[in-house]
Amino acid sequence: MSSAPDKIALFIDGANLYATAKTLGFDIDYKRLLQEFQGRATLLRAFYYTAVIEDQEYSSIRPLIDWLDYNGYTVVTKATKEFVDAYGRRKVKGNMDIELAVDAMELAGHVDQIVLFSGAGDFRPLVEALQRRGVRITVVSTIASQPPMIADELRRQADVFTDLVELRSKIGRDPSERSGPRERGTVSTA
Repeated sequence: MSSAPDKIALFIDGANLYATAKTLGFDIDYKRLLQEFQGRATLLRAFYYTAVIEDQEYSSIRPLIDWLDYNGYTVVTKATKEFVDAYGRRKVKGNMDIELAVDAMELAGHVDQIVLFSGAGDFRPLVEALQRRGVRITVVSTIASQPPMIADELRRQADVFTDLVELRSKIGRDPSERSGPRERGTVSTA
């Protein structure tokens, strides 16, 4: 009797993955990323989280969001908040951590493994809670940059840490393919 293939879900912190890939000097090919994980197990969902600036006539991230939405990803967005800091500087904030955490907890009973594309240390308690529910967690980020793009506490909590450098040949965009979807102009998620 053969066991059923693992059921997995991808949770992509869009701004964090974009910053990590940019630091490593390549663009993500989201079609290849989806194919890579569909080939590993039964992929139930691939979530992509990003904040968007409302009231902009054109947003450089809109073509990527639309492409992802039509090509197998569940895109979760919310409007950014604009504020003035203590020094009078205009700042834009768009953090998607809570949305990602709620969706991961809701899906936990239906998957064997979650792959989290983020290095944000804020996700350590989420990873721990998912593990208590029997879900194996793979975190994808990098330690190849200086400083590393992944928080040490998140890397230590994960069941498996995969350096994005190791996936570059499988999910990286060929530099000659510059016309396809990719994320530009991201927003601070701090």
